Amino acid sequence: MQSALANARYNATVSRLMAPAATTGVRQRSWPGYRARFVEPIRIRGGLRFWQENAATLARAEQTYGVPAAVIVAIIGVETVYGRNMGNFRILDALYTLAFSFPATPERDRSDYFRGELAEYLAATISQGVAPESLRGSYAGAMGMPQFMPTSLRNYAVTANGRGGLPDLIGNTDDAIFSVANYLAGHGWQRGQPVFAPVRLPGNAATLVEGGLAPTLSWQQLTNAGAQLSRPPTAGVVSGGLGDDGTLRWSEHKLGVVNLPNDPAGTVEHRVGTPNFFVITQYNRSYFYAASVADLATELEKAYRP
Repeated sequence: MQSALANARYNATVSRLMAPAATTGVRQRSWPGYRARFVEPIRIRGGLRFWQENAATLARAEQTYGVPAAVIVAIIGVETVYGRNMGNFRILDALYTLAFSFPATPERDRSDYFRGELAEYLAATISQGVAPESLRGSYAGAMGMPQFMPTSLRNYAVTANGRGGLPDLIGNTDDAIFSVANYLAGHGWQRGQPVFAPVRLPGNAATLVEGGLAPTLSWQQLTNAGAQLSRPPTAGVVSGGLGDDGTLRWSEHKLGVVNLPNDPAGTVEHRVGTPNFFVITQYNRSYFYAASVADLATELEKAYRP
């Protein structure tokens, strides 16, 4: 451990990128602007190609974990454009910098979190005989096609063929696919249910938003507030209404009203998230992120031809 840390170096770029941006006034959020970064032609074309090239593995992962292929592909697309942009920072240096030189403010100091991630990273690489300084990833220390942090690597990364050793999320696409599916399943993904429920919300939808990362409203509560099915329910991966047995299976679970603001225009889009939407927020704690994954998955599902 001491030998590994002796090779760690402070990286000023990591510190700068992690530092909070200097802002004045209220930060403006734009859902259309955020969405356009990820639901765009390059990721759609690349996602279709990735799906076609890895169709057998994606089908096997979907069967094993219940997570639709379109959602797995979308996450890898949003995270790294299917492995194209996995980061070029030495993970050892990134975690070392953030563990001991985090650019803290009185409101925000994540040093303890990154010390834990550094410990996990060193334990994983040393135990597997991998030189800690050899792996590269993001400035936050995330690695591979799905951008797993070291704790997620330990808890959710798997090898697709059952081999021993550390799963390879950088060079083995099958491992990356299975690990994303295992991560979502491990956080409660509901097989056969959509991400969004096909619901038309009342005009006062903003009063139904709680803003948390877990659904809390029953379908009865939403209907009492004026919500209605927006169209004849269908079976769909992302925004369908029917389960495999022909029933509104999502209506049996807690739901959450999701707000997606466009502050410059003074507008807000509201959707009804099922438990699966909130599972995606465990990957990244952002409604914008989870909705972008879902929308990219929708576009991929519509365009994919086996």
